[in-house]
Amino acid sequence: MLHQLAFKVEKFTLSESGNPKDMNCSSANTVARSKRSLGIILPTYCEVDNIESLIREIKSVRSDALIMVIDDSSPDGTAKVVEKLAGEYNKILLLKRPSKLGLGTAITDGFRAVLSLKDPPEHIITMDADYSHDPKSIPNLIATAERGYDLVIGSRYSQGGKIVGWHILRQIISRAANLIASAMVGMRIHDCTSGFRVYSKEYIENVIGCLHSQTYEIQIETVKQAWMRGFALDEVPIKFENRKKGKSKLTRAEFQGFLSYIVKTNLPFRNQP
Repeated sequence: MLHQLAFKVEKFTLSESGNPKDMNCSSANTVARSKRSLGIILPTYCEVDNIESLIREIKSVRSDALIMVIDDSSPDGTAKVVEKLAGEYNKILLLKRPSKLGLGTAITDGFRAVLSLKDPPEHIITMDADYSHDPKSIPNLIATAERGYDLVIGSRYSQGGKIVGWHILRQIISRAANLIASAMVGMRIHDCTSGFRVYSKEYIENVIGCLHSQTYEIQIETVKQAWMRGFALDEVPIKFENRKKGKSKLTRAEFQGFLSYIVKTNLPFRNQP
């Protein structure tokens, strides 16, 4: 159910199935539209150590940005911090989900919620809430999107990109996964698995019904859909820094599921016209 709260945050509640209940956001009159308007989706689970400073920094970079936090009922009080910040800033939305339902569903639920707004932003960014993605990179990503690209990937592996704080084994695994994914696409993409991205509203409207990923494979699936449908894609180098506070949310089962997705989709993906 959609609730308009006194402190300017709109809260959505999801059922256990992950389906929004009444996602009609036509009452979001406080969300002013600007030219080249921007929305930012932040999936969270136990990010109380990071979320306040991250939101403040995003607002210092793009004060007009709509920030939608997708929180999976974090037991550490992440949602309460977001509600507090909504008393200070305009255009902060909170989508509360009943449990930890996976990154893929968090992003697609966020897409649906943003599109259901009366006047959806023209560009939508997804980024991690653990400071591995630097808000200062947002203007560079947006500048590339405004040149006509529907999907802009913040790339750790294109020239000028960088990773800080990862063990060498993790870098090797990540690079291998990206080489496989790039071969599936049939085009040279340096970083198919990065979660720091800009999507055009048109792209999301076209693909939202075809996104079914539960966890981290959402990154491959969205690249796949862009390639299949002829949307323009580009990469921008970023500095990726391993989280400094909190614990990683990537479980072994989720990583195995990600690799399984790559293997299962290889043949049909490769044979697309």
